[in-house]
Amino acid sequence: MNPINTMMILRLIGCILLLLLTVSGCTSMAEDTVRTIHVVVALCDNKNQGISPVPEKIGNGQDPQNNLYWGARYGVKTFFQKSAEWKFIKSFNQPQDHVLERVIFKHKASNTYLIADAYDGAKIKNATTDFLEYASGNNEKVITINDVKLNCGGNSNLIVYSGHNGLMDFDLAETFTSHSDKKREVMILACASKQYFHKFIKQTGAYPVIWTTNLMCPEAYTLKAAITAWIENKTYAQIANAAASAYHAYQKCGLAAAKKLIVTEK
Repeated sequence: MNPINTMMILRLIGCILLLLLTVSGCTSMAEDTVRTIHVVVALCDNKNQGISPVPEKIGNGQDPQNNLYWGARYGVKTFFQKSAEWKFIKSFNQPQDHVLERVIFKHKASNTYLIADAYDGAKIKNATTDFLEYASGNNEKVITINDVKLNCGGNSNLIVYSGHNGLMDFDLAETFTSHSDKKREVMILACASKQYFHKFIKQTGAYPVIWTTNLMCPEAYTLKAAITAWIENKTYAQIANAAASAYHAYQKCGLAAAKKLIVTEK
């Protein structure tokens, strides 16, 4: 064979190998950039929680499809299903004894997945302890959806609690210990969550991106605004402002009041 042709063939093979390695590397990078948000939703429950009663249909903690915080207009499942920014991926019925439904969404403009669990309203203590265990980095879990591995539980990039603040009704004897040095961020959308959750979050080693200083209605518009800003890598102050702006837009409480209500640690 002509030496010149041999060199051309070897160069071509080298280019093909380099291309294959590049594609493989890009695939690995794409997989590495998958981010997950795990949301623990304590369903509104007139009978089992110390709340001001809401209409019976939306206050049944065992009926997620009509619940104020899940299937109602501003509930997590319905609000995200109707959002143009999120794609519904899959739902699971009762993935755990105290979780009545799980839904998974993908953010259309990023490689971010949201995993939301609807906890039986009578099991709000389970919801609270599960959230704090996840915040500690415990109960690490992986869900595979369409060949994509999604870290959840203590593996999540962001862990959220949304619903009634059960710590207003009961005490926790448990102590929560940080499981790893991995950075874990949390949001707590519940009444006066800063005051009630502070000592436990300090134990977990997680960082409170946002929490609240007074009474609030933890509907999904606040959650959506906060995690959108988080996905966009906004500062914690900007995330808090985005959440407060959304809360004011729906609750008409005054922007200044909303900014005092939803705060970050710094």
